Amino acid sequence: MKYARPLPTYMVQRYQGWKATTFSENRSWYKRLAEEGQRPRAFIISCCDSRVHVTSIFGADQGEFFIHRNIANLVPPFTDDGDHHGTSAAVEYAVTALKVAHIVVLGHSNCGGVQGCYDMCSGQAPELEEKSSFVGRWMDILRPGYERVLEIPEAERKRALEKESILISLENLMSFPFVQDAVEKGDLTLHGLWTDIGEGDLHQYDPETKSFVQV
Repeated sequence: MKYARPLPTYMVQRYQGWKATTFSENRSWYKRLAEEGQRPRAFIISCCDSRVHVTSIFGADQGEFFIHRNIANLVPPFTDDGDHHGTSAAVEYAVTALKVAHIVVLGHSNCGGVQGCYDMCSGQAPELEEKSSFVGRWMDILRPGYERVLEIPEAERKRALEKESILISLENLMSFPFVQDAVEKGDLTLHGLWTDIGEGDLHQYDPETKSFVQV
């Protein structure tokens, strides 16, 4: 592949530093991970946003979480059309192969993908309406959430839409037969979380109050 190039220097230096310290000091642990395979306790679906550092938020060790990241932490509804479905494949593998006990959908403040959905649905981003826009077609998943937030004051809509991305993903997870089956058997629990990047706060969805409450 003629377009591939060597890593930038700063990445090489950081890798070499990790290999000489963290890896070297925990060599037996990494060997065990490699030989015994992964047994993650939870599957985390989070946004691609580089500011969302999942393992740091929860103080997770390597091998503890199975993590999938995409634009706006969205899960599409179940479909078996035989096409390519990266997020759905991750959900299937986590539930049926790894048999995780928890699925966490983690949204966040100032999400660019959610902002794009808001702009698209309000007519401010016609480029996202184009059939050729991968981002636009992905954010179509969140359109029902946009319709819901129109009922609240405009100043609160974008943050509310960020939380709708979590709720819609949880709803869509339950459209997967194997997820629904595992939940109903008590083998799997679903969780909705939203984090405020600037404040470091974490909020979880409470089905009894139908709201997000601070952890």
